[in-house]
Amino acid sequence: MKLILERLLTCAADMARIASEALIRATDAARDEVYFEVEQFPWARELERHWPEIRAELDQLLEARSRIPTFQEVSPEQHAVSNDERWRTYFFYVFGTCIDGNCQRCPRTAELLATVPGLGNAMFSVLLPGKYIPEHRGPYKGLLRYHLALRVPESTESCWIDVKGERRHWREGESLIFDDSFVHSAGNDSGAIRVVLFLDFPRPLPPLVATVNRFMIALIGVTAFSRRPIAYLNDSATTNTTTKGALD
Repeated sequence: MKLILERLLTCAADMARIASEALIRATDAARDEVYFEVEQFPWARELERHWPEIRAELDQLLEARSRIPTFQEVSPEQHAVSNDERWRTYFFYVFGTCIDGNCQRCPRTAELLATVPGLGNAMFSVLLPGKYIPEHRGPYKGLLRYHLALRVPESTESCWIDVKGERRHWREGESLIFDDSFVHSAGNDSGAIRVVLFLDFPRPLPPLVATVNRFMIALIGVTAFSRRPIAYLNDSATTNTTTKGALD
């Protein structure tokens, strides 16, 4: 019975997502924008101002980076885009649910994340050398994607993201905001790691549509798509607070 209810909830969420995305496309003047200006989001500039503090907490985690799980370990659905060990993710939030153990290990980062309105997902996204992420799209157009570059190889041109055919490169301490519902891919062609603070947040919308959007994001948050990662992360975060990892 539980499995049947989960499937019904997932089907309902899928249908609601399709309707909500159609509403966004009909009402949002920025529906075709690929990249967004940082000035539209004052909190992004605040994160940039404090990026060295976030980087310091990241560096501590990377001392035991083998303990940071791969994306597909956290979310099995990600096997479609990554099936090796070279994309690792340290989550702070999953569709609005805080992963308490992880936030406690990075208190300054958690404090800064609390300033982001409507924060959905938040993590350190680690691409190891040689990693390529094939073309895919995000789960929902009602969210925008934010990257704050924390560690970028010296040869910045060797590390890239391509959204709808528009390629950009990360610069440490700088933000990148885009609509990940468009097809996108990324790669680290260097010999060093690349790490960004990776966030999903609600796209700006007219008031009534924004209300519908908040409901849709909350609905995704109670489906198995979100609850499975939350359960995994809470368990692994608890384990990591009681054990010490070793350097790779």
